[in-house]
Amino acid sequence: MARQNRDDLDGAENLVAAEAAIDEQEIEAALRPKRLAEFVGQQRVREQLSLVLDAAKLRNRPPDHLLLSGPPGLGKTTLAMIVAAELGMPLRVTSGPAIQHAGDLAALLSSLSEGEVLFLDEIHRMARPAEEMLYMAMEDFRVDVVVGKGAGATAIPLEIPPFTLVGATTRAGLLPGPLRDRFGFTAHMDFYSPAELEQVLRRSAGLLDVPLDRDGGTEIAGRSRGTPRIANRLLRRVRDYAQVRADGVVTADVAAAALTLYDVDEAGLDRLDRAVLDALVRRFGGGPVGLSTLAVAVGEETETVEEVAEPFLVRAGLLARTPRGRVATTAAWSHLGLVPPPGNPALGSVGGVVGSAAQPVLFDNNP
Repeated sequence: MARQNRDDLDGAENLVAAEAAIDEQEIEAALRPKRLAEFVGQQRVREQLSLVLDAAKLRNRPPDHLLLSGPPGLGKTTLAMIVAAELGMPLRVTSGPAIQHAGDLAALLSSLSEGEVLFLDEIHRMARPAEEMLYMAMEDFRVDVVVGKGAGATAIPLEIPPFTLVGATTRAGLLPGPLRDRFGFTAHMDFYSPAELEQVLRRSAGLLDVPLDRDGGTEIAGRSRGTPRIANRLLRRVRDYAQVRADGVVTADVAAAALTLYDVDEAGLDRLDRAVLDALVRRFGGGPVGLSTLAVAVGEETETVEEVAEPFLVRAGLLARTPRGRVATTAAWSHLGLVPPPGNPALGSVGGVVGSAAQPVLFDNNP
C-alpha cells in the first residue's frame, strides 16, 4: 500500500524513491554494468563474489546459491545479471510475489537448463508452500510433485538439473532460517559513499552523453541518499534542465538549480520528508508524537510515512523512533533553520531522546 501511495505522489517526490518505476526499467538496463570489474562500490561484496565465481569456474561446477540483501536501488538485480554473465550462463528472472503455488515453482524449476542462473527477486514474499518446495530443490536438485488428492495422492520425484539460485531481498529478517541456511554465500549491500556515487554518475554520464563536470557530480551525489538508482534518476533530470535552461553542461550551479526546482534539497529530502519534519517540529514542538497523528498532520497514509519517509529520516539522524512516539533530533531543527527551545525534553545533548521528562504531548497508541 505504501508503494502505491508513493506512486500517487507528484514527480518531484518520486525522484528520491528507491524503488524503480515501471517506465525507467529500460533506462536502468542500459546503465547497468555487465561485468564485475565495471561494478562500482560494494568492494567487499565484489571481492567475495569474485572468489566464489572464480572457484566455481575452476571446478567447472555451478557456484553455491547466493543471497543478496539490502535496501532497494543498491544493485542487487545488477549483481544477479553479472553472476550469469561471468559464468557464461543464461539468466531466468522472476520474483517472489509471482510464485504463489508450489506448482508454479515446480514448472519453473523443471524448465531450467544445467548451470542456469535463477534470479528470484523479493524472495521473502514467496508463498509458503512454494518456499518449502524450494528447500529440496536447492539442496538435492529435486522436487516432489504431488498428483491426486486425499488418501490417493502420490508424490512423484522430479529430478532437476543443477542450477544456481540468486535470491534478493530488502527484508532479510523475514526469511525463515531453513531458507537462509541453504544459501552458500550471503552478502549484505550497504549504502554508497558520496565518492562512490560520483563514480557511478561519471560512468552514467558517459553512457548518456551528458557533459558532467566534477563539481556537478559532487552536487548530485550529495543529494542521492547513498543510492545509485536515485543518483542516476537525478542525473537525468538535471540533464533535462541543463539542456533547456543552460548550455547543456552539468555544473554545480546547474545541478543545484535543477534539483531545487524538482524539490530535492541539499540533504536529499523531498516534499514529504520536509513535511514530516516541519509538522513534527512546528506543530508538536519536536515530539514525541504518534505515527498516526503525524500522518494525519501531513495528509498521508500511516504506511506512507512509516515506510517511505521515516527510513531515510532515521538514517540521516533527523528523526528518532521511541516507545512514546516520533521525536525530531537537534539536526532536524537545524535543517529547518530553527533553534530548539531550551530545555526541550525531546532532545538530548547530541540529538538523542530523553524519554522520561514530563510535558504535554500529542501522541497515540501507535508509536
